[in-house]
Amino acid sequence: MTHLLFASHNKHKVEEIRAILGPDFSVSGLSDLGLVHEIPEPHHSLEENALAKVRFVARNHNLDCFADDTGLETEALNGLPGVLSARYAGPAKNSRANIDKLLKELSGKNNRKARFRTVIALVMDGKEHLFEGVVNGIIAREPRGEHGFGYDPVFIPDGYNKTFAEMDAEEKNRISHRWMAIDRLAGFLKQSSAPR
Repeated sequence: MTHLLFASHNKHKVEEIRAILGPDFSVSGLSDLGLVHEIPEPHHSLEENALAKVRFVARNHNLDCFADDTGLETEALNGLPGVLSARYAGPAKNSRANIDKLLKELSGKNNRKARFRTVIALVMDGKEHLFEGVVNGIIAREPRGEHGFGYDPVFIPDGYNKTFAEMDAEEKNRISHRWMAIDRLAGFLKQSSAPR
């Protein structure tokens, strides 16, 4: 079994990643290791923020790890909330407030096109790697569903008539942006550990 450190305090993300990676991988979050400090995300792109997190952990704790940064990008709002997704309505990272702000800013707009994008950065043996996953969809007019987290109640992926929050974890994980990025990460890790 391969052990991985996920540079995040977000328990929802840690659980989702464990479910996606399956039994071949053991995943620990920062809280599992007693690391309590927040890692700054000061950059203007998902790639830069994900890399900043793994570099911080590698530099301060000398550990190989991976990190993600995920953003919801809406066409009508020129890509917002994007890298600001978690803090869109303020530093409290309140999902409901973020959704309310997004729906208010999209009010009256016919263009509801959006995409969820995840970038995963991996630092392993001193080398950096990036993996990306994207799922396109639209923003619902109002929140629907009880599952998931973040913007899941208002994101309807292309080809579906229900939000991520109306899907159970298994259904969402089969098509999500995070699944795509993690699947690419897992493929890389399996290839890297295969006997040559």
